[in-house]
Amino acid sequence: MPRCELDHIVIAANSLDDGATYLEETLGVSIPAGGEHPLMGTHNCLMQIGGGAFLELIAINPNAPEPKRPRWYNLDETHLQARMAERPVLLTWVVRTDDITRAATTSLISPGPIEEGRRGNRVWSITIPQDGTMPEDGLFPTLIEWHDFDGPTSDMADPGCRLEGLKIYHPEPERLSEALGVIGAGVLAQVEQASEHVHGLRALFQTPRGPVEIS
Repeated sequence: MPRCELDHIVIAANSLDDGATYLEETLGVSIPAGGEHPLMGTHNCLMQIGGGAFLELIAINPNAPEPKRPRWYNLDETHLQARMAERPVLLTWVVRTDDITRAATTSLISPGPIEEGRRGNRVWSITIPQDGTMPEDGLFPTLIEWHDFDGPTSDMADPGCRLEGLKIYHPEPERLSEALGVIGAGVLAQVEQASEHVHGLRALFQTPRGPVEIS
């Protein structure tokens, strides 16, 4: 079985400024600028959240050319854009594996094709569905493998927020739990039955302002 650890969680906003303001108001911390994703026409902000994991705030880059493919994480979808107009959204989570090919091919839920990413001297492999959607609407994680290093958090600011846990409310929790177990990610999130009023992904933080939940 591949070894999996939580790599990062992804929060999307209509703009990085809107997202940064939301995180400052919600978590009580400032999140620094990250970089750009030319292939996807997006950019981000990044910060550590403990345990070698990080929080990625992502938005469409208004100064980037229109990508030749659908943007990842469903960012082109009008329903998601309407949600982000109300407030930033916790979209999905990403798990770090030491064998992305094995994890992707044995997974009971298709994570999408494996593509290579690069920034400076850092290289990684990541699963990206070609149509821009997210597996299980973001409740099943994206897979990533960092090459020649353990991950990028050593270069990120650490404003003092700690992720205490992830909760997933899914209409078929047994099926999702089984799929997470197959890729070695079964212990990384608590999976429960979704209801009319409780569904989706929720992240529990300990922050300078005390416990906070983001969804």
